[in-house]
Amino acid sequence: MYPTLDAFWSALPAIDTHGVFVAVGLAAGGLVFLIEQRRRGVADPRIPALLAGTLLGAAVFSRLGTWAQHLDPRENLALVEQLARGNASILSALVGAWLGLHVAKRLTGYRERTGDLFAPAVAVALAIGRFGCFLTERPGTPTGADWGLVVSPEAAARVGVPPAVPLHPSFLYEIAFHAAAFCVLWLWLRRTRIASGELLTLYIGAYAVFRFWVEFVRGNEAAWIGLTRPQLFLLVTIPLFVARIVWLIAHGRFLERMAPDQANHVLHQQQDIDEGRTVGGAGNG
Repeated sequence: MYPTLDAFWSALPAIDTHGVFVAVGLAAGGLVFLIEQRRRGVADPRIPALLAGTLLGAAVFSRLGTWAQHLDPRENLALVEQLARGNASILSALVGAWLGLHVAKRLTGYRERTGDLFAPAVAVALAIGRFGCFLTERPGTPTGADWGLVVSPEAAARVGVPPAVPLHPSFLYEIAFHAAAFCVLWLWLRRTRIASGELLTLYIGAYAVFRFWVEFVRGNEAAWIGLTRPQLFLLVTIPLFVARIVWLIAHGRFLERMAPDQANHVLHQQQDIDEGRTVGGAGNG
């Protein structure tokens, strides 16, 4: 475990490792957002305000999501202290980002859907940011697999895991998920006719399902019926994502309808392709 960069390599400065990777992830996500914004031709001057609202909501709720961990308020940190140095939660940050974005939309009067702009940006930001968690936090539960992660006795004592025991590298599982999701979003889904704004729904919904199962090897404390707090939260939110997608499909709104002239263009393209195959097949015969 490397809480500061100099612990990883002495030539690096003694600054918070987790914070550095979060910053790099946000920068990469911002770059992807700008690229996608330009590709889609979105030039509204209110976009920076939407980004500011999203980031502010994520920053605040990432801390608030882990505030009331104990039923006795005296066992929890004071609100100011929690916001300054409390544990952060990715799930709470995503909720806060959603709320912050919608508040910013309401304040600026922006009506367009923005999920397609944010989906690949969020995926790349989380893929990079999770490296900070991997290098500084509890890896996961013990595993008998040879590829399990073994931490030093000092690191084991610091994060509260058994020493010399292979552990699930749960954060690497998450990194792989977000990296794969980014590739699917960037190389395929953003070029399909999925309804405007729903790429983010698909991505976050898929992550919710993935995160529910990976929680079993994260090593987080069970809160009720053998499930962790994130899993209890996801038990409520996953059905909402599923219900939305089912509703969109049932009402024929999951895919955007093409305008008649666009549909004719696509039809003519397909006819040209079919004719080319026929001519090519005859020539080969």
